[in-house]
Amino acid sequence: MSGQDDQNCGCDPTQMDGECCKLEAVVTVDNKGQILLPKDLRKTQNIHAGDKFAIVNVGNSANNCCLILMKTNSLNPMVKKFLGPMMKNVIINDNESVEGN
Repeated sequence: MSGQDDQNCGCDPTQMDGECCKLEAVVTVDNKGQILLPKDLRKTQNIHAGDKFAIVNVGNSANNCCLILMKTNSLNPMVKKFLGPMMKNVIINDNESVEGN
């Protein structure tokens, strides 16, 4: 995926509609704890050997709703988008504190 594709991956919860989420495959965990992703899924999702994924647990320890598998290279734009404004406020507030002293 290119950087621009990562930023427009459709992961913005405010932009999701009925078409955003669908069952892609049913997989089984083997006795080694491994999961095989079907070949057609790997092809359509541009998944290659060595790609890294983050697994996000949605829910809490008493009620695990689902696990989300995300390519780690798609995390950087999301982290910037969501944490950037917060960090900007922290920096501004820190600077105001320093200037006020």
